[in-house]
Order: sequence, then structure tokens, then C-alpha cells
Amino acid sequence: MYVADTIVASATAPGRAAVAILRLSGPRALAIARALWHPLNSSEPAPRALRLGEIRNPHSGARLDRAMCAFFPAPRSLTGEDVAELHCHGGVYLVGRILGLAADLGARLAEPGEFTRRAWLNGRIDLTAAEAIADLVDARGETALAQAIAQLGGALAERVSGLRDRLLAIRAHLEAEIDFADEDLTLPSRRAIADDIEGLAADIRMLRDSFARGRLAREGARAALIGKPNAGKSSILNLLLGANRAIVTPIPGTTRDVIEDAVNLGPWPLVLADTAGIREGRDDVERIGIERTRDEAVRADLLLPVFDSARPFDSDDADVVGATAGRAGVAILNKRDLMQALDADELRRRGLTLPLVDFSATTPFGLGQLRGALTSALERLAAGAGPGDGIAISRERHRAALTQTVEALAAARDSALAAMPPEIVAVDLAAAADALVSLTGVISNEDLLDAIFREFCIGK
Repeated sequence: MYVADTIVASATAPGRAAVAILRLSGPRALAIARALWHPLNSSEPAPRALRLGEIRNPHSGARLDRAMCAFFPAPRSLTGEDVAELHCHGGVYLVGRILGLAADLGARLAEPGEFTRRAWLNGRIDLTAAEAIADLVDARGETALAQAIAQLGGALAERVSGLRDRLLAIRAHLEAEIDFADEDLTLPSRRAIADDIEGLAADIRMLRDSFARGRLAREGARAALIGKPNAGKSSILNLLLGANRAIVTPIPGTTRDVIEDAVNLGPWPLVLADTAGIREGRDDVERIGIERTRDEAVRADLLLPVFDSARPFDSDDADVVGATAGRAGVAILNKRDLMQALDADELRRRGLTLPLVDFSATTPFGLGQLRGALTSALERLAAGAGPGDGIAISRERHRAALTQTVEALAAARDSALAAMPPEIVAVDLAAAADALVSLTGVISNEDLLDAIFREFCIGK
């Protein structure tokens, strides 16, 4: 529930920094800022203009910092409420001290996403734009950034609005039939209405089916490095990331859990997961790690099986080849700098069909070829996720709402073809409209809002 109190939080990341921005929003935001900050020339700054002044303890008058301040009177502000921003130095103690004084003056520490939530509640943005703010903060690559910017600019909201207008036009014909049944009006036939409904449903299905492409842009593809122990998975992960993210030792079974990090290949983010070696577990901990490996392999978009070319093909390698059947990815034949006991021809005879890269994690030979092969795999994955033109949805909430819309439209179409009373068709169209506009937040419930905004950081 929206409580019209005053909130405060740091809008910059916690920790030591050159500058910190503290934001206040609510009915007492400006008064609290005036009590803390005092302009150097004794004149209050014009709205939305930064001015230099001092932050003072309102109880003792002691100076705490020299800082900038800006006032944003409602409704022309981030949240639609009165907002004030203090731009102070970024000392950990100093920021905490100022936040504490703001709390003494009646402000409450903001919850995660509460500033953005108030912006939505006050009509400054819709839910798709609010989600885009979170996506912009979390963007891992160019595609994620471009998608978030487009959604923040209203691309998805405009698409939904256009679809809603078409739905309401269809519904208007039925309402006219209901309200003016005795009038001599020329109205579309039920067949024409059913055709219009089906055309609308087809366009909504197209938007719904853009989810795979939108999720790929927003979250990146998941790639699991799998293989038997000591095949070189952790070394390859470190090379691709350009950092020593995973522990590398000659002891088999060092990796006991899934380790993951992200790398950008072209415009696409790729989340790499290093997994425990596939073999018969020696103890309970290793067996749990191997089970997690199998789970990670199932949910990965791409598989990166790693084979040790210095050791003969064995039953563990056979398990790895079996896991790649029907999957996308790139295979890696590692340790080519050592005496060879396994080559590409044998892997092909054993059933491996993935593209194969000769590699050496110690040289490192083949790193450029591996990056190129992974980039090509990502491009194929993106192409398979649907056409790249137009707006794409990226959240399960979006897909669920559009699925519900399509189902309601299917019911309305069936009712129209069955010559049901116009009231029946209109009810199904109303359900479709409600589901569709839930994307932008015209109709939302408290639990949904809590789920959306809890993923935000504090101060956003």
C-alpha cells in the first residue's frame, strides 16, 4: 500500500567514493533538505538547479560537508512528489551520518525500488518502463542495453497500447449491438468480428513468442562447461573470462560446485558455468556437485563439452558425448600441446556432432578460434529465437499476461463463430483487455508490484 511519507536513501552504490547522491522524496523532502543543507550565498536554488552549500547538523549547527543540492518540486520530479538531492562526498561514515540526520528529521529509509514504485504510482512511468530501469542497471551487453533503452522510451508500452486500441474497437461493435439493438445500424457480422479477433490474436502471439529473443538479450545465454575431471574446464573458463575465477589444480575433483560468470562476445552476453567433472562420485560432496553439473547441463542454452586429448576416450567421455545429443554448443579438444591419445576423428566416430575446436589451455592455442565459434553459436541461437526486428518482451510476467490475453481472445472468437449473444463475446474481450493492460500496470495487484520492485536496489 502506498503511504505518503517521506523516504530517503543513497542513490549511489554503497562504499567509499568521490561523490554520493542522497535522495529524498515525499511531502517533507524539501523541508528536511533545507534543514540539512544551507546555500553559501543564503539564496535558495531555483528548482532543478544544483547549488553549492554546506550540510550542517540541524541540532548543533556543526558543519559536516560542503555539498551540492537540487530541489525538484512536485509534480515535475522523478517520483511525482517533492524530491531533493544532496550531492556530498562519498565517505562511508559521512553518508551514514547524513542519512541518520535525515531520519531524525522524519524521513524513512527507502525500500528497494521504492522511488521507482512511487514514480509508477504517481503516473510518471508505466510498469514496463519501471522494469526497464532495472534492466538498464543490470544490462550485461549491447543487446540488453538497447532493449532496456527502447522499453524505457515506451516502445513496449506503445505496442501494447496499439493492440489495446484494436481490441477496444472490436468490443465497441459488440457494445453498440447490445445498447442499440432496436436501431437500424449497420454492424459487422459475427464472422467479420471473429476474423478481426483472430488477426489481433495473431499479432499478440507474435509479441508473446518474442520472449525467447528478449530473454536472450536481457539475461544472456547460459553455457555449461562439462567434461570429466582434469579435462581443463576451469582453465578454459579463466581464459575466456580473462581472470582467475576458478581454482585450477592437478587434483581431480577440485571443482565441487557450479561456478559462473559472464563475458561479452560481440553484442551478446554469455554466462559461463564451470561444473564438477562428470564421473562416478568419490564421496557425498562430489556426488552432489556432479548432480548439479547434470542439472546445469539440462538448463543451459549452449553446451561446451571439454575432452582431454592426452587421455584415451573412456566411459566418462561417452557420457559427455551422450549429453550433447541434439544440443547446441561448441566442443573443445583440450591439451593439444601434449602427446595425443584422442583426436577429432575418434570423437566424430563416437557420435559427437557439435563444432569442434582444437585447444590448449596452457599455450593458449585456439583461444581466438574458440571465441569465434562461441560468437557464431550465439548468433545461431539468437536467429532461432525469432526475427530481430521490433520490440521483444523479456520477462515471464509479460509472457504470462499475453498468453492469458490470447486465451481470452480464443474464447471470444469461438463465441462469435457460435453466434452467442453479444454480451458473452464482450465478456471474453473484456477479460482479454484486462490481461493485456496488466503489462503496463493499468490493472495490477499488490503482490505483483511487490514481486516487480523487490529486485531493485535501494535508492532506485
